[in-house]
Amino acid sequence: MEARFCLSCGQRLEVRCMGGENRKACPSCSFVFWGNYSIGVGALIMKDKKILLVRRCQEPGKGLWTNPGGYIEQYEPIEKSIVREVYEETGIKSRVKGIVAIGDLPRNVHNVYLVFLMDYIEGHPQADKVEVDDAGFFSQNDMELMDVADLTRRLACIAFEQPSYGLISDTKPMLSLPNYGLYHVQRL
Repeated sequence: MEARFCLSCGQRLEVRCMGGENRKACPSCSFVFWGNYSIGVGALIMKDKKILLVRRCQEPGKGLWTNPGGYIEQYEPIEKSIVREVYEETGIKSRVKGIVAIGDLPRNVHNVYLVFLMDYIEGHPQADKVEVDDAGFFSQNDMELMDVADLTRRLACIAFEQPSYGLISDTKPMLSLPNYGLYHVQRL
């Protein structure tokens, strides 16, 4: 949905050239509409050399097998988002190891997708029957006979290569930015 009015003061937005791009901006205050974005999260969870997959029962991708995931909530740290999404869809308890891939799909709603390598903690895969109708751990051979989404096949290759962590969470708090999440490469 395209913004027409200022989210700060309600004035009708006008188009201005800013940084070489046409942007909608408020003529009365400093508000600039930078665009629509969504941030998705996906999980790669391995157990006994098998990857956790779910079969989608909703569009997009209805009937396809994918890695579990979803979207972050407004005030939810991304690590909590992916742990929650995995548990909601599969009943599996997991823990973040690091970010191993980032997807970028620029379009009307610019979609950014963060893919987490996760530790399996406990649980047996059980589909939520709302977003997914089946869930389980599958080998690479199993996946050859399944209708797996293209992106998930690419991500599964990363998981089967057994990366150690990817970008890791920086746990040192920043006093000037409370609750700010930072991920970086691990120093050797």
